[in-house]
Amino acid sequence: MPNEASISIVDDDESFREAITGLMKSLGYAVASFVSAEEFLASDGSDRSACLIVDMQMPGLSGLALHDHLVASGKLIPTIVITAFPEETARARALQSGVLCYLAKPFNEKELLTCIRSVMEPNS
Repeated sequence: MPNEASISIVDDDESFREAITGLMKSLGYAVASFVSAEEFLASDGSDRSACLIVDMQMPGLSGLALHDHLVASGKLIPTIVITAFPEETARARALQSGVLCYLAKPFNEKELLTCIRSVMEPNS
């Protein structure tokens, strides 16, 4: 379904991106994946995304910069930020800017699913 709302995954790490994409698809979610924030912005992803999973540190725009850009342009997509380099100041800034969840790699799959389900299945 081309207009189906999906989970968009933006991460420059191919193996991580493929693993999360596979997990989300196995749970029945529609998924679109992108190698960079710029690729996501050049697509129709911001119009189709019900939830966004982004890596904090990527070449070009960071995950948090992508979130901030979307908010500034009026696109309020629930965003989950993941990072291999967790810092309390970055976490606080992300949550203050409206990020739904801030997860440090490696994270417990249940933590991610709790964040996803709060958006995709709010009444469950």
